[in-house]
Amino acid sequence: MESRSWTAAQSLPPQLHMDVRQGEFYRRREAEIKNGRVAMYATIGYIIPEYFRWPGYLAPTEDITFADVPNGLQALAKVPPEGWLQIIAWCGMYEILINTPQHPTEPGNYYRGRLALLPGTMIVDPEKRKRSLNAELANGRLAMVAISLMWLFDGLTGQAWGEWKGPPTA
Repeated sequence: MESRSWTAAQSLPPQLHMDVRQGEFYRRREAEIKNGRVAMYATIGYIIPEYFRWPGYLAPTEDITFADVPNGLQALAKVPPEGWLQIIAWCGMYEILINTPQHPTEPGNYYRGRLALLPGTMIVDPEKRKRSLNAELANGRLAMVAISLMWLFDGLTGQAWGEWKGPPTA
């Protein structure tokens, strides 16, 4: 089964195709890939605490253990501000110092290899590479929808993903 990727130019009328600037498309595709990758991590991060918690303390001075932190949106109030500042600083440092674009014509390519874990391992077969990149785009789009719905349901019900049992029965 062939995997297809939607592009912004495909949704435009034919007379406007030439007006789409390559730089604008590159910038938007790179943002889509980055947001998709973040959403994939967020979706996994929303599910994992249902099955695993780190042992020990999250904030020893405030006597907060990892097990004390609730799942989902309720964790926003439980984690101290310093913890959120550390997370934001780490993400900013990673984005500025490590994840700098490396390829002028291929958005999202940072030359990190497969799954960003094996540097120097690039998919050399052009068809397999195209299929893998399209799969990453599709999975990122799905993850963006998934995490948005997880937040929506958590906000509506007050329960994280794994705790929602459906509407109450009378």
